[in-house]
Amino acid sequence: MQVQIKKVHADAIIPKYQTAGAAGVDLCSVEDVTIGEGDKALVATGLSMAIPQGWEGQVRPRSGLAAKSALTVLNTPGTIDSDYRGEVKVILINHGHGVFHVRKGDRIAQMVFAPVAQAEFAEVEVLESTGRGAGGFGSTGK
Repeated sequence: MQVQIKKVHADAIIPKYQTAGAAGVDLCSVEDVTIGEGDKALVATGLSMAIPQGWEGQVRPRSGLAAKSALTVLNTPGTIDSDYRGEVKVILINHGHGVFHVRKGDRIAQMVFAPVAQAEFAEVEVLESTGRGAGGFGSTGK
């Protein structure tokens, strides 16, 4: 799969896989941002892309940032649709103690590309029953 990518900011960093077995590519910030304790920020990557139809880009947290600093992606995974052509931005939230400083060039999130299936909907009067039924929100656990 080929993804066309465009720098919309001169300092943008084109993503790349860091290892041969990596599932995601790192997304980097093109700006300095300070995120207070419990606060969130929309951080620019300086990139726009053309993801092929039938695919999405999933924006996910970087495990190192989450483990070391409690910084994560707020709407994880964030979806970049195949028909979106605007700048990719990442909503970061600071769950840590104290402020977190994002610096220009920092790796702030990762993107994993995944196939997308679009559903067809058929309205019915009755749904097929299952053993679980309407049980949810922890109903299958102890």
